[in-house]
Amino acid sequence: MTAHALHGDQESTALYDVPGPNALRRHFLYGIVSTVVILGLLAWILYLLFDTHQFTAAKWRPFVYEGIQELLLKGLGNTLRAFVYASVLSMVLGAVLATGRLSAHRPVRWAATLCVEFFRAMPVLVMIFFIFVALKVQPLPALVAGLTLYNGSVLAEVFRTGINSVERGQREAAYALGMRKTQVMTFVLAPQAVRAMLPAIISQLVVALKDTSLGFLITYEEFLHAGKLIASNLDYDLPFIPVVMVISPIYIGMCMLLSWFATWVARRERRSPKTKAVEVAPAEPGTVLPGR
Repeated sequence: MTAHALHGDQESTALYDVPGPNALRRHFLYGIVSTVVILGLLAWILYLLFDTHQFTAAKWRPFVYEGIQELLLKGLGNTLRAFVYASVLSMVLGAVLATGRLSAHRPVRWAATLCVEFFRAMPVLVMIFFIFVALKVQPLPALVAGLTLYNGSVLAEVFRTGINSVERGQREAAYALGMRKTQVMTFVLAPQAVRAMLPAIISQLVVALKDTSLGFLITYEEFLHAGKLIASNLDYDLPFIPVVMVISPIYIGMCMLLSWFATWVARRERRSPKTKAVEVAPAEPGTVLPGR
């Protein structure tokens, strides 16, 4: 076995013990039992749907109407608009708060820490309602502001942790070259921390996307609000179930698209020429100085 293979084995088993034959059999049994339970649960759900006649043509015919399709598309567009605004502003706010938490000036660091801890602890729905009711802000700005304050404070901790995860020697080497703190942060620490931060950033953006559904509580006409309007105007039993069966896969698809985008960015980053190892020529004897 080569040294490279040994190194690979050590990396793959650094966090857990290699399962033995008995453990592998138990894991296989657990997998079979879990699969059976999940399939049984899905079968039970399908039985309930068929038993309540949720797949009859009469309950799905309204979604063919152009007016309902336009209402759903409008709600989806409003959801994406709120998500784009909130995600961009959350990234900016997170970067600002993270910079403040990493500041060498104690008052700045304390103020940034206070903001982060306060907005992380405050329920996002409470912030949205406070901005909408107490400050009398329009639904879209109120929703975006609440999502920005919460997700920005969470992303601030993600950014700070990612920056601190870079080896201390990288920072010291950059300072030894005469770089200023801003240059060290921009050109040395942040690019290396992006890979470690990317999964957490995407996870938080998925949370922001799902939390846009809170907009219907303040009468913002987003996707869930459109579904509620449609269900309230249908004249058959359990009208919300077909609406949920239409809306849920779209939400799930958007979240999966975000995850796919994160994977694509990570692979592209690994293939980037800037991140590839540079081949170094073998050392050769230098020129002999005169008199040596």
